[in-house]
Amino acid sequence: MYKTEILMLTIGFTGQFFFFMRFFVQWIYSEKRKKSVIPIAFWYFSLVGSVCLLTYAIMRKDIVFIVGQSTGFLIYTRNLYFIHKERKRKLNESK
Repeated sequence: MYKTEILMLTIGFTGQFFFFMRFFVQWIYSEKRKKSVIPIAFWYFSLVGSVCLLTYAIMRKDIVFIVGQSTGFLIYTRNLYFIHKERKRKLNESK
């Protein structure tokens, strides 16, 4: 196997690991609270997983996968923006 193939597989499996971790973290978080909750870590794992899988898709030149991961990347980034904006607003209100 060529070094390029090993690198591509490493990036692809790393992305899949981060996508698995987002579901795992969300499951544990929700179990502790006895209700469905999405913690901020879910969005960070989603973002990192998306970057890895987008990189993998670009290296593979898979347009379907590229479009799918690009869209996800934008959504995850936007959700993190909303979360941080709300936290900042609450912090300013408490002053």
